[in-house]
Amino acid sequence: MLRKNTKIELLKRVPLFAGCSKAQLGQLASIADEVDLPAGKVMIRQGETGRQFYIVIDGAVSVTRNGRKVPLRGGAEFFGEIALLSNSPTIATVTTTTDTHALVITERSFRALLAASPEIQMKVLRALAERLAPDVL
Repeated sequence: MLRKNTKIELLKRVPLFAGCSKAQLGQLASIADEVDLPAGKVMIRQGETGRQFYIVIDGAVSVTRNGRKVPLRGGAEFFGEIALLSNSPTIATVTTTTDTHALVITERSFRALLAASPEIQMKVLRALAERLAPDVL
């Protein structure tokens, strides 16, 4: 089981949480659960509404879009955050290729935290806007 400080360090690497203080990252860490997934487990399926955000601690995943393998960006150590926030369909399928140890934050826990903490909510929304800005006019 990971210590809280280790979870905070993992969460700090996620651009969506870059503006969060250590205390705010601690709040996020408190809702992040550890999961062990076998090789071949579909974590996120293209076209389904995003319900979870993952951070891979150990293991490997493959990403496919429309049945074609997609190159991994940044090592694919985290995924699912945009669909989780936007309540929109996911744009790719993510499947474990080896036994994988990950952190997972569920939609319910994440939305409850955002509702309870307007400061975190604002920082996450700002980071999301910055991330999406290059793709919009």
